[in-house]
Amino acid sequence: MSYPDHDRRIHKVFVTRNTEYHVRRRTCVGVRDLRSGRWLAGHLALASDMSGGLRFNREGGISPNEGVPAVGESIFFLASGRDLVTSPVVRVERPGRDIVQTYAG
Repeated sequence: MSYPDHDRRIHKVFVTRNTEYHVRRRTCVGVRDLRSGRWLAGHLALASDMSGGLRFNREGGISPNEGVPAVGESIFFLASGRDLVTSPVVRVERPGRDIVQTYAG
């Protein structure tokens, strides 16, 4: 069965140049370094809400996206009273079940 207007998946992995951000609904549940493959337990994004995406243009302007960040956009997190902006997303993936089972909470 197809769901063209509604993505029922609650887990997504946003991959940037150096990092994977594992998100359940809109909350970051895991951050992994791409080079080492290690989970980053102290990363500021953990348990933070993903507020949307930001696209930076060549003229220095910023286009906000309050929805799910797309490829080419930086993720904007509200993190412990501070703002966190990632490098641009290079791809969005679905994590395997084995990875989802390792998420805390």
